[in-house]
Amino acid sequence: QIRDLTFLIKNYCLTELYLNNNELTDISGALKHLCSLQILFLHNNELKKLGKTVKELKGMISLQTLNLFQNPLAYDPDYRLYVIYFLPSVQLLDRKLVTQRERESALHLYNPKRAWVMQSIAFGKRVDTDTSLGTTVGSSRGTQPARRPIMPSVLKWFGTVQVTDLLCSFCRVPFQDPEDAVLVRATTRSLMEFSSVDWNKVATCQERRLKNKAEEPLEKLTVQFR
Repeated sequence: QIRDLTFLIKNYCLTELYLNNNELTDISGALKHLCSLQILFLHNNELKKLGKTVKELKGMISLQTLNLFQNPLAYDPDYRLYVIYFLPSVQLLDRKLVTQRERESALHLYNPKRAWVMQSIAFGKRVDTDTSLGTTVGSSRGTQPARRPIMPSVLKWFGTVQVTDLLCSFCRVPFQDPEDAVLVRATTRSLMEFSSVDWNKVATCQERRLKNKAEEPLEKLTVQFR
C-alpha cells in the first residue's frame, strides 16, 4: 500500500528496486537520483502519466529491466515504443525482450529525421559539403578537386532552414547520445553522387571515321542526394 517514495531520497547506491503491487500514482522527483539502478519493478500500480514517468527514469543509464505493466499508462497506444525510445538502456521491458525491430520502429516514430539520415548514409562516394575546401572525397582513392561547390546544391535540395535546424539541434558537446554524433557526421559529409550520359548521342568510332553522324554536345547529368 505504498503511495509515497520520499523515504528513498538518500538511497543513491540501489541497483534493484521492487515497488510492484502498491498504490503509487506519481514517482516524480523520487527516483531520478538512482543512477545505478539496474532492475526496477513498478507494475500493478496507479501510474497514469507516461511522459512524466519516463522522464523520471531517463537518468538511469544502467537500467536494464523495467516493469510498468498493469498501470493505466500501459494502455497508451504507443506505450512500448515510447519507453524503448526514451529509455534505450532497457533490454527487458514488461518481461519481454526488446528487439532490434522495435528499436527501429521507435526511432522511426519519435525521430523520423534521424532514422532517415541513418538509413541513407552513403556507402559509395562521399561529398564533402565544406565550401571553403570544395573537395570530393572518394571512399578509398584519396581526394580529387570538385568541379563546383557542393553546399549550394545541398541547400537548394533540402532548404536552408531545414539543414540549419537539423545541424543546430545536435550541436551539443559532448553528445548525450552517440547516435547524435553519427547524425551530425552524416548530415555534413554523406552525399551520394551519380553521373550518367546519353550514349545514343555519342558517335561510335566507325561513325566518327565515316562522319555519318553529326557531333552533338555531350550532356552529362549528375544527381546528388543523401
